[in-house]
Amino acid sequence: MNKITSKQSVNPDPSATIGFQQPFQDASELDAYVRQAARTMIQQAIDLEVQQFLDAHADRVDNQGRRYVIRNGHLPERHFLIAAGPIEIRQPRVRDKSPNKEDRVVFTPQLLPRYLRRSKAVDDLVPWMYLKGISTSDFPTTLQSILGESVKNLSANTIVRLKEKWAAEYEAWNKRDLVGKNYVYFWVDGIHVNVWLEDEADRHQCILVIIGATADGRKELVAVADGYRESEASWTAILQDLKRRGLTMDPKLAVGDGALGFWAALRKMMPTTKEQRCWFHKTANVLNCLPKSLKEKAKQEVHEVWMSPTKAKAEKAMTYFQETYGAKYPKAVECLRKDRDELLAFYDFPAEHWVHLRTGNPIESSFATIRLRHRKTKGSGPRRTSFAMMFKLAESASRKWKRLKGYEKLEFVVKGDIFKDGELQQDAA
Repeated sequence: MNKITSKQSVNPDPSATIGFQQPFQDASELDAYVRQAARTMIQQAIDLEVQQFLDAHADRVDNQGRRYVIRNGHLPERHFLIAAGPIEIRQPRVRDKSPNKEDRVVFTPQLLPRYLRRSKAVDDLVPWMYLKGISTSDFPTTLQSILGESVKNLSANTIVRLKEKWAAEYEAWNKRDLVGKNYVYFWVDGIHVNVWLEDEADRHQCILVIIGATADGRKELVAVADGYRESEASWTAILQDLKRRGLTMDPKLAVGDGALGFWAALRKMMPTTKEQRCWFHKTANVLNCLPKSLKEKAKQEVHEVWMSPTKAKAEKAMTYFQETYGAKYPKAVECLRKDRDELLAFYDFPAEHWVHLRTGNPIESSFATIRLRHRKTKGSGPRRTSFAMMFKLAESASRKWKRLKGYEKLEFVVKGDIFKDGELQQDAA
């Protein structure tokens, strides 16, 4: 294999690809070049789609060998809003001259569907801005500062229509059919924010969230609903609704904070599901019972418990913590001891999954923006709109969720095979 010397060009000049001839003069000129580059690439992609469509139907010819499916000029120019700003695209017109109308084919570009007006990145930007505390009336100005002054099709009225549309999407999603669904793991949490303080009665409301892992290792948003103080009754209502819509298989393990009313509801509605307490919350609760001077040292010792390679070593580390702090700080020891079995439940599942099962991080990371919205605005906004925004934000986050590590092991978990210290027991397999 020939080596590339320093004089050889590994990649062509990127400016040549999109016709840059002069150096940038300012940021606005750079933005214009970025939009032009995006427009050029999208236009080329659509032209390629059209050519592939024509090639796929090249065998449709008349008696004289002339093609039925041909290019026929261009459709009117379409305007789109992407993250780089507004662009215009000309889509080639495709005509099918087949004599039988029922046999005619219609070209629809996959890259830019017929009714698309904005890229997904722009749609994701709107709920993010809302939850950051930006009011509807300020959206046009804010969007212009991000996407450029030429942004005109996202006025305040457009934002209002979008929020109504997303509220309808959330309501439809909240009624979706769950027949045949099998979630192996649940992560649950109650998120306290005052986003929809319409009256005093709402002050104790919170967002109840469930994220599930399917049998193929993919995470899905299962439920986003309101509840009263994370109560047992609120969680019971959510689990009942999931079952009513067709969820018949109980998850093998649920992960969450020990303070949730969820656990009492789970034992009634899904009695076969094992419980795993979140070590992130537990560590914070234990450290709250200790003086500041001891917190760093105690944190490391708690860390030794849940990072132990075997359950026996974890129990030994927990006993050491009890002996070290029990005499002077019994509350800290009791906080750790009372959920002993639930804290160590993950040892009965594949070791590859431990990183996912020891904390409720999928919810914590995905809903951090909602908590930030609460701090910034101190609450406001109608309940229906707020839930629509939270749903869209979670939906956006879910597209970035990664598959569980070692998802191949889920088939053994689903079958009920026995794991000890994260290892499959062959005599039980």
